[in-house]
Amino acid sequence: MKNSKGEHTQAKPPSYHDQLSHLNRISGQLEGIKKMIKEERYCPEILTQLRAIRSAVKSVERRILDNHLSSCVTEACLSHNQEEQKKKIEEIRILIKRFD
Repeated sequence: MKNSKGEHTQAKPPSYHDQLSHLNRISGQLEGIKKMIKEERYCPEILTQLRAIRSAVKSVERRILDNHLSSCVTEACLSHNQEEQKKKIEEIRILIKRFD
């Protein structure tokens, strides 16, 4: 994407504000787990809550990745800028490796 001066700039990232509510919920769950640990609750109960947080974080990751693919990566692929296309493809490769 180019600005008014014709300079290449990153596309405006999609709004992540909708993810904040999910992250706030995760933060609340984490506080609940801390309380469970202080209260020396039964281990399987704590582990169940930890698994729920892990699942919620993965869900936020997926939504942010989907937004990135739908906006920044799609824009690069539709552009005629091969360097930007290569950059985004490499970026996706790195992200996929990190998700494993």
